[in-house]
Amino acid sequence: MVGVGSQYVMATSGAKGMPLEGAKTYKIQLPPKIPAKDFWSFVAYDNQIRSMLQTDQHFPSIGSKDKDIVINGDGSVNVWFGPTVPKVHENNWVKTASGRGRCVLLRLYGPEKSWFDKTWKLSELEFQ
Repeated sequence: MVGVGSQYVMATSGAKGMPLEGAKTYKIQLPPKIPAKDFWSFVAYDNQIRSMLQTDQHFPSIGSKDKDIVINGDGSVNVWFGPTVPKVHENNWVKTASGRGRCVLLRLYGPEKSWFDKTWKLSELEFQ
């Protein structure tokens, strides 16, 4: 239902179809006008224990409620997942754990029409 509840999409592999690896860094771009009326978040999960990754980062996530998130001039948002901080936009980085398989989950709360009619399209995770 548009504007109510939540929708989740999970990625377990990158653009080339290879499983995500904890020791590698990946980037994804969320296009402008992210279709979440209430808020959105991107979270890294551990494949083995099926819960949030355990790292020294407070939460393995980034989202629209983060005050320091960097939004591109066109309204898109770049997010990096990896074990070390990328050279740009530390605020848009989710720390992962080397040696641990992972998946990432985009959560949309109050999903909007462009999510359901598929006019808003998420890019694929690109190995950096």
